[in-house]
Amino acid sequence: MQTKNKTSVIANEKIDNKKLANAEKIILNLQQELKKYIKKGHGPFLAAIYDSKGNLVAKTANSVVNKTCSHNHAEMNAIKLAEKKLGTYDLSKYNLSIYVTAEPCMMCLGGIMWSGIKSVYYGVPSERVTKITGFDEGFKPNWFNEFKKRGITVYGQIEQSAGETVLKDYVANKHTIYKPTR
Repeated sequence: MQTKNKTSVIANEKIDNKKLANAEKIILNLQQELKKYIKKGHGPFLAAIYDSKGNLVAKTANSVVNKTCSHNHAEMNAIKLAEKKLGTYDLSKYNLSIYVTAEPCMMCLGGIMWSGIKSVYYGVPSERVTKITGFDEGFKPNWFNEFKKRGITVYGQIEQSAGETVLKDYVANKHTIYKPTR
């Protein structure tokens, strides 16, 4: 089940305006902060994990290119930091939410699901990421509803235009877009 509100945000539950307002604030801040990370050589994605009380647990950017590691996506990096900080591979008991500047790729969806994170909030949808950057987001059949079946809430397309601007600037400034040769 996907529900939409008037601003084209999608969710796999009835949209909760309080959750949405909080996510809009966080994701817009992430989009603005991402520009600083890009200047330091990071890729064009930023993820932050918060607990249910609104405390920041982990925040980090994509470091695929600058750390030469294909799985250093922002979400995976944030999950690794949260697990290290909390001393566990099972984050489920902490009722955590991840906020990402763009829709998670197929690798990150697996990492999110297996980490025990309870909610996902993202900005730019994969189709737009692919169109703007050329990065292959991967095959993600029905992931939205599969997450719902597993008790993971998803809200997407939050502050999408701000995120698209960051991605377009990244490409226009000729930063490296990583994509393996097929």
